Amino acid sequence: MSAGAATSSAPALEARAASIAFGGLKAVQDFALTIQRGELVGLIGPNGAGKTTIFNLLTGVYHPDRGDIFLFGENVTALAPFERAERGLTRTFQNIRLFKELTALENVLVARHLGAKQGIAAAVAGLPAFHREEATMRDEALALLAELGLEQRADERSAGLPYGEQRRLEIARALATGAKVLLLDEPAAGMNELETTDLMNRIQKLRGPRGLTILLIDHKMRLVMGICERITVVDQGVTIAVGKPDEIKKNPKVLAAYLGAEEGAAGAGS
Repeated sequence: MSAGAATSSAPALEARAASIAFGGLKAVQDFALTIQRGELVGLIGPNGAGKTTIFNLLTGVYHPDRGDIFLFGENVTALAPFERAERGLTRTFQNIRLFKELTALENVLVARHLGAKQGIAAAVAGLPAFHREEATMRDEALALLAELGLEQRADERSAGLPYGEQRRLEIARALATGAKVLLLDEPAAGMNELETTDLMNRIQKLRGPRGLTILLIDHKMRLVMGICERITVVDQGVTIAVGKPDEIKKNPKVLAAYLGAEEGAAGAGS
């Protein structure tokens, strides 16, 4: 299917035999993934398994040596990250990448401007349409902050926010692009148990109103097993298991490669 040929019945996100190597290292091999619209899916594996590389393939940071990436049925393999973002695919990062000198509200507005219709000429001329759109975008940004529990932080510099709130601000900023498919890379990294529980609840609530599709990576098994409907497990760039949380908990390959080696051994039984 060619670019621009998106269909309403197609999966939200799909990878078909996606592979990439760096020098002689096969980082990802024949990776396949199908996520239906509105699903919340997890991607787990031990450190170095290739999870972030897969995210980079899905979002266009890397282009596969072979294989294809589809977004709502459109082949986006050759598209750049910003082009995929314009089509509704966006992400957060393992390392926080906020604009630290901007306020929480300004961070969200930067992303919201991706979909702005009024250009520089309208801004310079001070056209009413420009001011109306700016007001609308501000209201939408404030609403997003409220959804993530950050409404009281709107005018505070992002650099001064507690770590867990910075993580949530990254999600608000990603959603401000008009995301239809959201990829969360270690969203609970560095969070305590209370913050993790709050994040789990907020991620689940985000899906309903938007029909949002979510793929997430996280090492916290309580989060992954607690909210994901399906889980894909990778090890050394190869998919070793796909299934529902209860199936993944009992899978011998998963237990050997990941869950038995880290905190997941305890989390798998909780």
